[in-house]
Amino acid sequence: MPRAEHTISRRQIDPDALKVLYRLRTFDHVAYLVGGGVRDLLLKRRPKDFDIGTSAHPQQVKRVFRNCWIIGRRFRLAHVKFGPKTIEVATFRRQVPPEEAAAAEAAEQPAEGGKRRPPSRRDNTFGTAEEDAFRRDFTINALFYDIATFSVIDYVGGLEDLRNGVIRSIGDPRERFVEDPVRMLRAVAFAERLDFRLDPPVLEAIAEHGAEIANASPARMIEELYKILRSGVSARIYRSLVELGLMAHIAPEVARGAAPALWTSLAALDAYRGRFESAPSSLTNPVLLGSLAAPVQPIDLTPRRRDDPRWKEGAVTLGELPVARRDMDRLRQLLALQPKLKDPGLPPRQQRMVLHRGTFADALTWLEIHGDDAAALDRWQALAAGGGAEVERRGRRRRRRSRRRGRRRTDPAPQ
Repeated sequence: MPRAEHTISRRQIDPDALKVLYRLRTFDHVAYLVGGGVRDLLLKRRPKDFDIGTSAHPQQVKRVFRNCWIIGRRFRLAHVKFGPKTIEVATFRRQVPPEEAAAAEAAEQPAEGGKRRPPSRRDNTFGTAEEDAFRRDFTINALFYDIATFSVIDYVGGLEDLRNGVIRSIGDPRERFVEDPVRMLRAVAFAERLDFRLDPPVLEAIAEHGAEIANASPARMIEELYKILRSGVSARIYRSLVELGLMAHIAPEVARGAAPALWTSLAALDAYRGRFESAPSSLTNPVLLGSLAAPVQPIDLTPRRRDDPRWKEGAVTLGELPVARRDMDRLRQLLALQPKLKDPGLPPRQQRMVLHRGTFADALTWLEIHGDDAAALDRWQALAAGGGAEVERRGRRRRRRSRRRGRRRTDPAPQ
């Protein structure tokens, strides 16, 4: 699609991403803006990331950029750093046929007494831009923007699906979802985030292979759940996951507890997220975890030491997913602070203690999202903004009054 037929402008692309694109081209490498960034620009949405696909291998990218680090064990990626910002650069890869993957797996098996080779041969099979497009998940995520010609490159029909508002799998969705079950979750999330509809074969594949999602990487799955909670449309996405039966295989507690309390909680979370251009740092994992879990399961707020054998009793659970113990602890603590935050008569000494608690910021965010107490929120925001100085002044005045009241009057000595 030539420049005259689309709305993407270089002014909309992150300047550091442009630097990476132009520099790779200077060294005679093919380099495109790829994936969700292209999709969002075509939909006139603000991209979250500007990822780059290139013909350069990771070590070649590293030679081009001094500010580059190679990451990943299975999939080698180049991260080009600009201060706190990271531009991800991935080499074009191709889908490895099953027989070739099996041969590579056998070749990687160690000889007797030897060490296993790192899985670079199977997982880092480089290819062309077209081959890279066909190994992606959905057509709308397989679009490339060429900085040399200012054109959009489409090998898979993604432009038509963008115009029609369809989430369509690249290849047979039955095979692609068994290959990577997380794609089912992503399909639902994309449909709700973009207000698109799921292609009928995608819906049929989810109905047929939904149980496969229980076999997905637990670490990846919980990160996807947190990503949904930060999306601003979490209520819609989780409702669809429940209706399609996927949530019963991911987190049965949420599926069983899908009642008005859950939707109210997620709607409040979405309303808070909607006030920001991007997900704020205040939406920490404990706040997100509580927004999803607290309405559907009892949470024991009794303080416990890590070595307490009762620690797991009343633990926050999301199916078999690995909820971090630290996040569970912080969720308990922020919930336990809520009565103190809502108490207008809390003594200055206890107010100082609350302000210095490590979970105070999370507890204040929870109060803002779910507390339904504007007066308490204003009071604590003012105290936090003042660094607790007003609490300290009130405390000193109270201590002085207490000392004056406590002084004894002594009678004059007899003459």
